[in-house]
Amino acid sequence: MLSKKFLRRTAVAGASLIGLTAIAATTLWALDHAFPPPLPAELTVSTEVQDRDGELLRAFATPDGYWRLETRLDQVDKQFVDMLVTYEDKRFWDHEGVDILALARAAGQFATSGRIVSGGSTLSMQLARLIEPRESRSLGSKVKQMLRAIQIERRLSKREILERYLTLAPYGGNLEGVRAASLAYFGKEPKRLTVSEAALLVALPQLPEKRRPDRNLKIAHAARDRVLTRMVSSRLLGEREAARAALDDVSDLRRTLPALAAHAAYAMLPKAVPGQPLRLTIRKSVQEGLEQVARDAATKLGPRLSVAMVLADSRTGDILGEVGSANFFDASRSGWIDMTKIVRSPGSTLKPFIYGLAFEQGLVAQETLIDDSPVDFSGYRPKNFDMGYQGDVSIRQALQLSLNVPAIRVLDAVGPTRLMARFRQAGVSPILPVNEAPGLAIGLGGVGVTLRDLVQLYTGLANGGKTHTLHDGTEPADAERTSATILDGQANWQIIDILSGVKPPEGALQRGIAYKTGTSYGYRDAWSVGFDGRYVLGVWVGRPDAGAVPGLSGYVSAAPILFEGFVRSGLATVPLPGKPPGMFSPRREDLPVTLARFGAGSDGLVQATVSEPAPTIIFPPDGARVDLGTNSADASPLVLKLQGGRAPFRWLANGKPLAGIDRRRTATWQPDGAGYSTLTVIDAAGRAASVKVFVE
Repeated sequence: MLSKKFLRRTAVAGASLIGLTAIAATTLWALDHAFPPPLPAELTVSTEVQDRDGELLRAFATPDGYWRLETRLDQVDKQFVDMLVTYEDKRFWDHEGVDILALARAAGQFATSGRIVSGGSTLSMQLARLIEPRESRSLGSKVKQMLRAIQIERRLSKREILERYLTLAPYGGNLEGVRAASLAYFGKEPKRLTVSEAALLVALPQLPEKRRPDRNLKIAHAARDRVLTRMVSSRLLGEREAARAALDDVSDLRRTLPALAAHAAYAMLPKAVPGQPLRLTIRKSVQEGLEQVARDAATKLGPRLSVAMVLADSRTGDILGEVGSANFFDASRSGWIDMTKIVRSPGSTLKPFIYGLAFEQGLVAQETLIDDSPVDFSGYRPKNFDMGYQGDVSIRQALQLSLNVPAIRVLDAVGPTRLMARFRQAGVSPILPVNEAPGLAIGLGGVGVTLRDLVQLYTGLANGGKTHTLHDGTEPADAERTSATILDGQANWQIIDILSGVKPPEGALQRGIAYKTGTSYGYRDAWSVGFDGRYVLGVWVGRPDAGAVPGLSGYVSAAPILFEGFVRSGLATVPLPGKPPGMFSPRREDLPVTLARFGAGSDGLVQATVSEPAPTIIFPPDGARVDLGTNSADASPLVLKLQGGRAPFRWLANGKPLAGIDRRRTATWQPDGAGYSTLTVIDAAGRAASVKVFVE
């Protein structure tokens, strides 16, 4: 039987032990909170500029000069993670920061051999060393790492520990983290690695400078093979799989990290927030293709010439690719200048909108004849690019051949002020010479626009007449994004139909696109803008210093780049829109007298001046059959157009007035059903005109 004295002493000893344990725990808790590990909420990492899908376009080095890309586990090949844990810390998922068994093994090996055979550091201990570099390899430093590892495990999950290690692990030079290493050594993100690549990335952090493949290829090769051998012994890899991986070459090349969309990437830097990637609307695959096209083209074009390109989605205004220069780092081409935003003369690229307004106002049809011969507009004498004249040509031919004189004749009728107002309505404000009103010269490039302006205008042609404000993500968060109508649907289709018939440049493949070229005065700028049923691509070629380049032209210099750009963008061609319901495209012999020749009066002769002629309905022509889909639920209205007369106008359908009185020379009518109908217009002077049509 135990004595009372013994029991009393035992109780005192137990209480003392509990007290000491409590004191020790309290002391450790206090020390843990007094000396926490340096674990910032956010690591200092490279600023990343990503594309619309989160793929890396460009990274910027950290303030201390390192390429350190933040890494998440879902960005890394799972097999690589398994190999890393197996090689470095096979009980990582089970221990609390320190692996006692590994330490005991390492100590035993050191005691028996007198040298370090294997380390006992866990990944948590290695992370402790990365966030708090040790000054020496002393026993005290190792104990401190162990304590720090325990602290880290108390604060971070296993997943967070791995992600921080994968972000900070050294890989030679100024490369830190597995993403930077994979991009530099393999040219790809570490999401999908070969077995050989994964083994090399496991081996490098232990001796990153000594094993750098770009400097010590044989040592790197041997280190990779040791990892493969360990994976076989750990049964993570089969012998055959490891043997095949060992046959793979180890490249001695260190690549530069992605540097796409340089101008947009730099423009995004003011928006940078630590730890958060910046996002552009650009698509990486499109950007890569366009930049390669621009570099190749500039090499062929010759020194000092640059190339700029903008590719946009006409349905949203998203810029999917933009190249500000042929090479951002080429000083001989002033590559740092973003030529997509520099105001230059657009040459003939605005002509489609001149003709579009003429179609909209009912002044012309595609087969209307127009005179291409010398003309004087109060001292302004436009000349064709080749200094020759064609005589009588159709409107279609005049636009496809980009004849200057017919375009100015039409602009004179449409009105330069109206054209400029339509541009501003579409969100583009061309730059005029100081203190000058819009004049006829704007039709031939006598106005300043940027490449982005031009592409924005052409998004209207690709999108049924409706433009969208272009954006790439660099704009302020509160920047206004608008849409506007630049041409009505039927006039817009007429322009598409004409431009789709322009002959592709020599050697280019026909891709079902419509396009227009332009050359500015003095051979300073060459342009080409094209589109399919969705995407618009604009190309500028020239010298950034606006120097003249003899022989430079839109068709010869820019158009081939346009077609190659569409091919290399990788985007599938979207068919151009079909003819709208109710559209009537008469042959030349079927044109009414007033549309047979541009500027003709009722007698068929060209009029020098016309003072309020009687109204004439030019669309639909008398006796026409028009398919509006009246048997369907979404039947289209019929567009009515007239020439002459004095505003305002009143329209009647089968003797019944249409709603309202309008000063415009266009109107719409929704028929009740199929059959013959009589349409009448009456002007302010009481003069009337009528046509009879059959609606289907």
